Amino acid sequence: MGILTEKFNTAYDTAPFSKITEKDYLPAFEEGIALTKKEIDAIVNNPEAPTFENTVEALAFSGMTLDRISNIFFNLHAADTNEELEKIAQEVAPKLSALANDINLNAELFARIKAVYEQKDSLPLNEEQKTLLEKSYKTFTRNGALLNEEQKAQLREIDARLSVLKLKFGENVLADNNAYRLHITDIQDLSGLPESVIEAAAALAKAEGKDGWIFTLDYPSYIPFVTYADNRELRKEITLAAGRKGFQNNANNNEAIVLEIVRLRHQRAQLLGYATHADFVLEERMAESPTKVWNFLNDLLEKAKPAAWKEFEELTAFAQQRDGLDQLQKWDGAYYSEKLKQQKFQLDDELLKPYFKLENVLAGVFMVANKLYGLQFNEVDNIDKYHPDVRTFEVKERKQKFGGCVLC
Repeated sequence: MGILTEKFNTAYDTAPFSKITEKDYLPAFEEGIALTKKEIDAIVNNPEAPTFENTVEALAFSGMTLDRISNIFFNLHAADTNEELEKIAQEVAPKLSALANDINLNAELFARIKAVYEQKDSLPLNEEQKTLLEKSYKTFTRNGALLNEEQKAQLREIDARLSVLKLKFGENVLADNNAYRLHITDIQDLSGLPESVIEAAAALAKAEGKDGWIFTLDYPSYIPFVTYADNRELRKEITLAAGRKGFQNNANNNEAIVLEIVRLRHQRAQLLGYATHADFVLEERMAESPTKVWNFLNDLLEKAKPAAWKEFEELTAFAQQRDGLDQLQKWDGAYYSEKLKQQKFQLDDELLKPYFKLENVLAGVFMVANKLYGLQFNEVDNIDKYHPDVRTFEVKERKQKFGGCVLC
């Protein structure tokens, strides 16, 4: 067994990040997938008649090792990715999709689930068990269990392709985001920017071995720039760059990917008996159907549009009076909204920042969690971290019972 599949010998059973290398992930996924298949086979080949415990509950507890590996890997992939992790994700995604289909399209497994489901009214189940049974049955029927073999094969192809496309879409956006740099060397172009923003841009430039200041499309850099920078042309440049992420003439263009995702989702929905992908997705959500969503949005539009137009006209008049601007553009909205807010309410977000520094925000969140749920948070330093900026906290309930750990 590998480091990711064996029991962690760590405080609170947390991942030993300092001992995990990128080469550990693929073998771990392979092992986790194989173990999950064995667990499913054990359910299917159980000679006893299907019961809630030996089928539905057993299925719910299957794949826990793989879930742990996936949670560790994909959280890291989302929070602190690199090219090697992206390659692993591209290779693993189709395998995980195939496994999901192996389970959802397993006729013998579904037969056992169905046998239990058909007895649901006579079984002594509590509310949680009833909910699990309902969700288990719906998961199978919504994901192809009732299809014929030819349709199941088509569904497998669609899902495998979608798993890769969705990852590729995100990676392309991230690549464009990380590639962009607004490098400023003239101090006059910093007019209007808060000192803290300027210092961060100078630090980034220095870290990259350049003079001046560097701004990126990351929100802590982008949002303050478009909100406070007086240089309208530079606001325009960085705003257009943000809008082009994944949609420009380079290797990261997502246009063909979007079209293929839409086409495959539509094919998948119709294969499963739904008119559209929206019908499939909304069936188990509060909105329930596209019709309800459209009715809600149109009602919201009717009620909100007059107020929005009034605010837009006020902002336009303010920009015209202040700077002689004839027409507001996308790169003007945040800038003039902030100036108008300062004029009308003497309110400046930058002046509020010292009150919302990380320590204060964490203290506030923890205080609310304590009052509402009786949770207590104590920072600890004996947990392995994937990045030096990560902070770890032990979570306890009212009676000092250990509840878990959080990474911030």
